Amino acid sequence: MKTIIETPLAPAPIGPYSQAVKAGKMLFISGQIAINPTTNELANDGIQEETIRVMKNIAQILAEAGYQFSDIIKTTIFLSDMAHFSEVNAVYGSYFKENFPARETVAVLGLPKNVRVEISATAYKD
Repeated sequence: MKTIIETPLAPAPIGPYSQAVKAGKMLFISGQIAINPTTNELANDGIQEETIRVMKNIAQILAEAGYQFSDIIKTTIFLSDMAHFSEVNAVYGSYFKENFPARETVAVLGLPKNVRVEISATAYKD
């Protein structure tokens, strides 16, 4: 069974997709960018601020679905420039304590709304 996950505490989708989809014990979180769901504005004063906002958005979606960061098994980080890697990695890493998820980080030519970072995640819960 497929369940659409939606929360007003994370940004509304800017296209034809869901914030997340739960299928069985799996949760698939769409790529999140640094949109503040309260103001609908980008949090883009710096790469650290962007990454914190992205991780907060992911946290809200996880909570809505009854998951937490320790349930994440896979992430993908998209960067506008690999020069941002160490700062993004430092913020990202602060959300995980042990048993880190699998991950890839890729530089891309462009991201929605010209942000510098987008992160998607897959979680699993028994």
